[in-house]
Amino acid sequence: MFPMTRLIAAPAFAFALALSLPTATIASPLIESSVAADSVWESKQTIPALYVTAAEAAEVLATRDDILLIDVRTPEETMLVGYPDAADVNIPFLLLDPDHKLNEKGSYVMAPNPRFADAVLTYLDGRAPAAILVMCRSGGRSAKAVDALVATGLDVPLYSVLDGFEGDKDAEGRRSVNGWKNNGAPWGTKIAAGFLQGVD
Repeated sequence: MFPMTRLIAAPAFAFALALSLPTATIASPLIESSVAADSVWESKQTIPALYVTAAEAAEVLATRDDILLIDVRTPEETMLVGYPDAADVNIPFLLLDPDHKLNEKGSYVMAPNPRFADAVLTYLDGRAPAAILVMCRSGGRSAKAVDALVATGLDVPLYSVLDGFEGDKDAEGRRSVNGWKNNGAPWGTKIAAGFLQGVD
């Protein structure tokens, strides 16, 4: 007859062996962020669910040169409102309608930039960033831009800068709550040659 102690010893030995093996570590996010994906407003959510605040973006861009920042606002915004010194390129996701029609909010209508995704892929040709940060005014367009890039099959971590360049509105409707400018991150208005891409 087979000794009962062997039936007990074998599983106990296997369990002890499993405990002694090194455990697999779960990879930490490429960029540390204080943003919990489940707390993001629906209008700012992206397929990859990767988000950073403008302050976090400024911090990581100041210490790493393997991460790109794409400003997806209109060239009018970058010229008149300013843009981050750390921005690598301005490739607009939307463009002002040349007819300057007004929408229901009293703003000029914006139309999709049909060259956006191709322009980003062209810009990335020969570059191998560890991640790409996408920024707009306050996080809505950047979310849509991220999803448009995901649809191309781009295999790079894509982060939406949740509060964008100008930030969210306060109770009086002013963009003074957060954002790149309100956090004191470096910015300017002088446009460098070649900064704007993906437009005719």
